[in-house]
Amino acid sequence: MSLDKNKLSPGDPVLAPHPSTRPAPGTGGLRALAARLPLLLSATVLAFFLLAAIFPNLLAPYDPLAINPADAFSGPGPGHLLGTDESGRDIYSRIIHGARPSLLIGAAATAIGLGLALVLGTIAGFGGKWLDFGVGRVLEVLFALPGLLLALVFIALAGPGVGTTVVAVGLTTAPGYARMIRAQIIALRTSPMVEAATVLGRTRSRILAIHILPNALAPIAVLGTLGLGQAVLWAASLSFLGLGAPPPAPEWGAMLSAGRTYLALAWWMTFFPGLAIVLVAAASTVLSRAMKAAGAR
Repeated sequence: MSLDKNKLSPGDPVLAPHPSTRPAPGTGGLRALAARLPLLLSATVLAFFLLAAIFPNLLAPYDPLAINPADAFSGPGPGHLLGTDESGRDIYSRIIHGARPSLLIGAAATAIGLGLALVLGTIAGFGGKWLDFGVGRVLEVLFALPGLLLALVFIALAGPGVGTTVVAVGLTTAPGYARMIRAQIIALRTSPMVEAATVLGRTRSRILAIHILPNALAPIAVLGTLGLGQAVLWAASLSFLGLGAPPPAPEWGAMLSAGRTYLALAWWMTFFPGLAIVLVAAASTVLSRAMKAAGAR
């Protein structure tokens, strides 16, 4: 029996694909949507909190510092979407207004960590054997200390406060970023592009400025997006310990700290600020992984 359609005889059967091998109508679009759903949700969460940080009065129905003892410990409901605290302050409004300090602390700490890591990583990766050895030992010492302990030591020396918290979180996250940047610079230093520039007589400073740093900075956006959620989490942890924003500031970590006393009576005082922290941390992680995957294509 011939399988060539041009040579089929009238009695030969025509082979058709089995129905089970055909994709169901619309399943391709559903699979693509399901694959992109975590990314879409993450982008929506970050966009919402970014809007809350820029225009809090647009989303918050109440003053976050207004005290109303008659509404104290009101549960989530129509009047107060996420309930109220011990002073009758609206939890939802406080979370919305708390997005600005929480995200600003996270962004500033991430910028400090990445800036310090860029300096250390560049010195270690491009400065020669001895500088690499020295910076490597410093990073190993910093890695030997738990991140929270390192931040607590710095705050104990400099004193508590929002500014100190920003610097402490930045110092805590810098060693990990520095190792990544160092590895990136070492890989670029031995690349054919840099070898060709060396053969052409380019100076080390010119090679660093033109060929290495621009390419080494490519992963910075991914690291910064990932670090934002991590920094928000660290800052909230320090505020929870009473070392960040002082009460009654509407900051997520401070709200967690204030609500733990009434956990059995008003669970919503800790649940919803904690949920906001988890959502930002998870959304930034998903978004950074998507950026990394897109850059690898």
